[in-house]
Amino acid sequence: MKTIYVKEQDAERSWYLIDAADKPLGRVAVKAASVLRGKHKPTYTPNQEMGDFVVIINADKVAVTGTKENNKIYYHHTGHVGGLKSNTFKKLIERHPEDPLKLAIKGMIPNGRLGRKLLSNVKIYAGADHPHTAQNPQPLEV
Repeated sequence: MKTIYVKEQDAERSWYLIDAADKPLGRVAVKAASVLRGKHKPTYTPNQEMGDFVVIINADKVAVTGTKENNKIYYHHTGHVGGLKSNTFKKLIERHPEDPLKLAIKGMIPNGRLGRKLLSNVKIYAGADHPHTAQNPQPLEV
């Protein structure tokens, strides 16, 4: 039996739309990461970019359970000595509403070249409007 490989340029890529309003952060991120990797396709290959494009709207209305809104902390380092900065989920969603979803998806895809390439295929928007209506994205349930 011979294994059939599909080339990345020959892969059929489609667009999906996820509405994150009042849906748990992790559930939305898992669904988006799975579609980005292409795990829903029979031609899935771990070392190739076979996934689809994902548009996420209403990222500012994503839900977290319990006390995570005040207790979940996101850290980043400026690169200077003593430059460790932190933000709570509540502050981060006010300043940059797309970042919590982007960071959650980033943690679910591979590190390295492939992961960076896959992360460019997800488009996250704070409101309900997005500029990808011409691609006719199909709604995806979470």
